[in-house]
Amino acid sequence: MNLMKEALRFICSSNFWRMALFWNIALLFSYFQLLKKSIFGSKSSSSSCSKSNHSHTPICVITGATSGLGKATAFALSRKGFYVVLVGRSSHLLSKTLSDIKRQNENAQLKAFEVDISSFQSVFKFRNSLEQWLFESDLHSSVQLLVNNAGILATSCRPTVEGFDRMMATNYVGAFTLTKLLLPLLRNSPVPSRVVNVTSFTHRSAFSGRFDMDSVTGVNFSRSKQYPCARIYEYSKLCLLLFSYQLHRQLRLTDDSHHVSVVAVDPGAVKTNIMHELPSYIQVIAFYGLKILGLMQSPEDAAESVIDAALAPPEISGKYFFGGQGRTIESSALSGDPKMAKELWDTSCLIFNELQQTHT
Repeated sequence: MNLMKEALRFICSSNFWRMALFWNIALLFSYFQLLKKSIFGSKSSSSSCSKSNHSHTPICVITGATSGLGKATAFALSRKGFYVVLVGRSSHLLSKTLSDIKRQNENAQLKAFEVDISSFQSVFKFRNSLEQWLFESDLHSSVQLLVNNAGILATSCRPTVEGFDRMMATNYVGAFTLTKLLLPLLRNSPVPSRVVNVTSFTHRSAFSGRFDMDSVTGVNFSRSKQYPCARIYEYSKLCLLLFSYQLHRQLRLTDDSHHVSVVAVDPGAVKTNIMHELPSYIQVIAFYGLKILGLMQSPEDAAESVIDAALAPPEISGKYFFGGQGRTIESSALSGDPKMAKELWDTSCLIFNELQQTHT
């Protein structure tokens, strides 16, 4: 009876209708763009880049690497010859992931770090531990690939130690902070390096955005009578896209050689446990509905989109990958607004600086 009441409450909420209507429309619109581009546009350039002739093993850092898309991407990149650094919150799941990948690829080179992306003390500590590990392992002091994959869809307000909304902290601010901290290692790479931000078609459902401190940290969302989980998720993915484009512009101001490039990738609908906090019947309806339409992918299939984005030529920077096979489309008009991106960048840098002063 309690489950039935909970289900009815959720159906009557704005969160349900945003997910059921806006998110599905956004996904279909992305596929429509893909179809339109294939008919009227120019062919996408190949996503495969030739292997560089260098003696050291390329190092990849993947957040949210213990399940779903992150785990599948880690396995695929280990097959590509990367030394994969797995970042996850659970030491138990990290150990299991290491064993699972080793079982399928005994030659995989792996290292695991227990990190909570929503905790900035944990992120700062990880940066220091990573640098120490690189030094002690006699590996080159650099990173060739950073995949910001960690993300959650929370249904209740759970503030972090810093007082931030946990969904915003995990999905956006943590990714921004980690990228800023690892930029020196990416710049130090002897070969072109890349940042891949895993975003979502749901960003198209965000029709407006403020980027002051309270909005970016999610503090203002906690003041709502009902926790707007759908809106926060959309907003966090919009922020991740605006950040991707602004970082691309910032990097081009200091380096025209594309030594460090940045792309965003939207894998589409993927069968992962990200919706596990939603009522079980919603998960079932969403899964089978998208499966009937042929739009639900396995993590292994979706990981190919991330690999395409990760291994695209260096000059393909500042693009939005969708649909696999190295294909790109346009994200929402809002996400492409340079004024909004600059506003978000400035606010994010302010948050980063305050966090850095607190934790150093």
